[in-house]
Amino acid sequence: MSEVTYQRIRVDTPVAHVARITLARPEMRNAQDYLMLHELDDAFQGATLDDDIHVIVLAADGPHFSSGHDLTGTSTGADFEPKNMTGGYLQPGQAGAMSNEEEFYLGMCWRWRNVPKPTIAQVQGKVIAGGLMLVWPCDIIIASDDATFSDPTVAFALNGHEYHTHTWEFGPRKAKEMLFRGNALTAEECRSLGMVNHVVPRDDLEAFTLEIAGEIAQRPPFGLKLAKLSVNGALEAQGQYNALRHAFALHQAGHANARAVFDGIPVDPAGIAVIRELSKR
Repeated sequence: MSEVTYQRIRVDTPVAHVARITLARPEMRNAQDYLMLHELDDAFQGATLDDDIHVIVLAADGPHFSSGHDLTGTSTGADFEPKNMTGGYLQPGQAGAMSNEEEFYLGMCWRWRNVPKPTIAQVQGKVIAGGLMLVWPCDIIIASDDATFSDPTVAFALNGHEYHTHTWEFGPRKAKEMLFRGNALTAEECRSLGMVNHVVPRDDLEAFTLEIAGEIAQRPPFGLKLAKLSVNGALEAQGQYNALRHAFALHQAGHANARAVFDGIPVDPAGIAVIRELSKR
């Protein structure tokens, strides 16, 4: 892969035919701003176009994989080269907000989900709300035994983060409980539900992930591509993308409601305080 200098991520080739993209903002617990997401998209694209790369690993520096969205960011889609033909980033009100979320959240996540090479998420510590949208587009999830996963955004009077694949990840009843309660699920719970493939000790996480990635990388790339297309096609036949668009529209209704009724202030300040405290640990 060509060497590119990034501000929010790091890219290397730890073993043959495996590209590793690492979230490199540990001081912010890898909270993702639009710059990080744009760099992630660029790195996924670079690994996709490199025929020597057969597998892509997504990892993260620091104690936690991701605390979710960086709510202090001030950039918009107008500051970057568009990837998803969205436009309207500077429009007033909910129109501009929807355009930005459609570009950076729903649009980019769907692009990563459809990368024609196997992708593996290497996850440790906390993954909160928007952090899940970095993990769930990946084909395989390997978690440390201390990893937890939560989406407490009902505290914002919202229906969940923007890449709403909760139902496919957990099944409908557990997805509802996770959203209704806002509680964190352990890595072992997620493995039992089928969301996580493997749970390993924290000290073994990197080595185990690279072992799996290296094994897969030895398989014929075209066979891997066809296998991924087949499984993703089955999800699409179930209506996954239409359901995502539906949930995304409801998400925008939640944001518009907050603007109109609460002037953008979260409905449950105590809940938001908990989210912020969790993201610092």
